[in-house]
Formats: sequence, C-alpha cells, structure tokens
Amino acid sequence: MPLLHIEGLWKSYGDRAVLRGVDLDVDPHEVVCLIGASGSGKSTLLRCVNLLETVDDGAILLDGEEITAVGAKEDAVRRKIGMVFQSFNLFPHMTVRENITLAPVRVHGIPKQEAAAQAADLLARFGLADKAGDYPDSLSGGQQQRVAIIRALACRPEVMLLDEVTSALDPELVTEVLGIVRELKTEGMTMILATHEMGFARDIADTVCFLHDGALLERGSPDQIFTDPQEPRTREFLRRVIASGRL
Repeated sequence: MPLLHIEGLWKSYGDRAVLRGVDLDVDPHEVVCLIGASGSGKSTLLRCVNLLETVDDGAILLDGEEITAVGAKEDAVRRKIGMVFQSFNLFPHMTVRENITLAPVRVHGIPKQEAAAQAADLLARFGLADKAGDYPDSLSGGQQQRVAIIRALACRPEVMLLDEVTSALDPELVTEVLGIVRELKTEGMTMILATHEMGFARDIADTVCFLHDGALLERGSPDQIFTDPQEPRTREFLRRVIASGRL
C-alpha cells in the first residue's frame, strides 16, 4: 500500500488548469523527483499535497486516509508532512533555534527543553551548531536552506516535500544542500522533490515524473526517463536540458 496516493487531481486558477488529472503513488521510503519546465505544475502539486492549495477535484490519501476530504484537519495533516520552500520562509525576527522549535512546541506540544535539545542535535548533525543563536539574515543562502530543512525535520514528518530547494542559491552553495537530501535518502525518508537539477534527480530518485502543462505525462526509473523517454514532450524537454548543460 502506498504511503501517499494521489488520484485524479485537478487544480485551476480561474480558467487556467494548473493540474490536470494527476495520478501518483509514493511508497514508504521512496524518493520521487518531479521534473518539467517552469509552470508545468510541480510546485502546485506539492502545495496541494501539503493542503496549502485547495484541490478542485480528485483525492489525496496519506496512510490510507483522505486528507482532501471535507472536514479534514489541516494542522493534523501538516504534522505528518514537512515542506521546504525555495525561498526558505524563515522568520527573520526569530533566531535559528526559535525557528526550529516553534512548530514542535506550538503545534506538537513538545516541551521547550526537549524541543531545544532536538534542535541542538539537528544543528550539530548538519554542521550548524554554532548558528543556533543567530538570525536568518546573518546566514548564507545555503545555511538558511539547511535551517529550513532542519525546521521541517524537527516535526518528525512521514513525508518531506522539497520545492526547488536549490533554485535560490548560488551554484557553490547547491552542493551542501543536496548533500543533506542525499543523507535523508540513506536514512529512508520518503520524499517528493520538484527540481531543475537533472543530474541530482538522476542520482537520487527512485522514480522520476515528467510534468507538462499540468499533466503527469511520463514516469519511470531515472535510467528509463533519462536514457529512453517514451513521450515526445519528455524527449524534447531533455534535449533542451542537455543543450543548456544541466544534465
């Protein structure tokens, strides 16, 4: 049974359909990479899974429970799903420690001392032990993104959603953030990533999904998608990627 089941998902803004009947299953410990051009629906799909967007039709099930059903409790769902945004979204008036402990204390009811100890452990693990008392504006982009990932991990999610987590970073900072994602994979974290880093997707994904114009046109293993894509639009997209030097 998949951990996450998406069936017939539709989402529109006015007359424009952004997601068109998307079906996707994600198994426990699986890493799924969403690829496609900007505007293909990758970020919207992640936002729908985290209930940041209301779906127009279709259903999303987590652990067999429909989280898009009428009356579903969004806060309860988000306790199980961590999301990391491309723009970090850290609270600038809070220290790194306060950013990380806010949700565990306020949403999960974890005692402050326990949450602080967990934050310290995570910061040490990801090389930021000396930044706990700093404010986000004093950190590099790579450090801010690492803090954003740690903040999501502090809630002990079942699924992690990562939305173009390297797109706002300078090239030299991309490697350190992708290293954390690789580490999470080795630990068995279930993840869905929207990414423009094709080489990284090929390296880390169990399944690659190509989205075009809101539809999931093709899915398969990294080897199949990147060496023998079946859909003409997938082949054209990858030709452009190769020509740009991103694969």
